[in-house]
Amino acid sequence: MTHAPAARALLASVLSVSALLTTAACSVLGNDTAGPAAPASASATAPAPPAASPVAEPSSSASPDSGLSEEQLRAALITETDLGQPWVPTRGVATWRDGLLKSSTKNADCRRLLDVLYTEELFGTSAGPRAVVALDDAYSGAQLRYQVAAYRPAEVDRTLKWLGGLPEKCGEFTATARKDGVQKVEVDALALPETGDARQALRITMTGETPDHQLTRLTLDLAVVRVGEETITLTNGGFGDVASEVTQVIVEFGTNRLTEIQKQGRVRV
Repeated sequence: MTHAPAARALLASVLSVSALLTTAACSVLGNDTAGPAAPASASATAPAPPAASPVAEPSSSASPDSGLSEEQLRAALITETDLGQPWVPTRGVATWRDGLLKSSTKNADCRRLLDVLYTEELFGTSAGPRAVVALDDAYSGAQLRYQVAAYRPAEVDRTLKWLGGLPEKCGEFTATARKDGVQKVEVDALALPETGDARQALRITMTGETPDHQLTRLTLDLAVVRVGEETITLTNGGFGDVASEVTQVIVEFGTNRLTEIQKQGRVRV
């Protein structure tokens, strides 16, 4: 299978710039916004079984409508090979997931958003197989999760509509994290390339203090693109600078890859 050299070159260019910006930002800002001071290898992840290799579930051989197999869904994933340095297979679940995302707030829509960010389950049980990969930025400690799965398009579109209304419903609110106390949460719309059949993305920031009074700022992008019967879901987040351009380019590159695999699947049928 071949992919457009221009897309790959653009992806590599954006990611390289992002890595430099992240490194520079951490160097200049120190601990004011980059979270608790600690080496990335120690602070970014908690001991947990790593998801170093793409996985697909459940065991059914193909989604009911599109006919894509688990193998095809795995081939549609974005991996560390595509992204290059500093991205590596994940070493475990990021510590900020329990520390910050396991939070509560009064507003039902905002609470649902926090629950979705924590569980990484926007649509419930998939209508067919799904493939997932998690990667870490070895320099900044950022972590991304990329999933391709078959969901009912009507269900996906309803969820996309809900996500689109959150910047107005939950633009700014406070949440209480079980481990890290009160957090100020901001929710903004994030523009995506005109790709796929339907799409929506958000940028969420959570600011607060650790128990020892260190300022923290978590930035998390959530992007969803429906491509026919399959849906791409991406989360990309961490302390410090998380470049929105990285999220946008990954989504576009991944959508092009999935579209090509879908075409090949239909040809075989």
